[in-house]
Amino acid sequence: MEVLEYMNVITKIVQLKLSKEDDIIDVTKQTSDALRESELNNGIVNVFVAGSTAAVTTIEYEPGLRYDFPKMLSRIAPKDIQYRHDETWHDGNGHSHVRASLVGPSLTIPFSNGALLLGTWQQIVMLEMDTKPRERALTIQILGE
Repeated sequence: MEVLEYMNVITKIVQLKLSKEDDIIDVTKQTSDALRESELNNGIVNVFVAGSTAAVTTIEYEPGLRYDFPKMLSRIAPKDIQYRHDETWHDGNGHSHVRASLVGPSLTIPFSNGALLLGTWQQIVMLEMDTKPRERALTIQILGE
């Protein structure tokens, strides 16, 4: 017996302007809105930022963590050490690439009954780690039924 099941795939791209290094933007609403507009009930949402100096993760989006998270990254990958990337391109953002690669460019969230299955204090955030203002394309791809 052959069983064929087809999932719907819906893609939405959101343009975001970030003004500086260490910007953290809550993109939970954009993600929830895209899911609602899709009219899908169950599946997964993938949130992806194009670029090697930005990242996506979840945090509790409150002032303390918006301060603490970049400070944590600066302890792990400080600006004031040598990065071979800077020797290659002389753009001073080697630390930005390292930080972004540690966090990662995407996140997958399940949804059920048309709602993201996030924790009570959990928001989806995009982090800018480059040393200059950037415009980013955030891709929200929804797979489900």
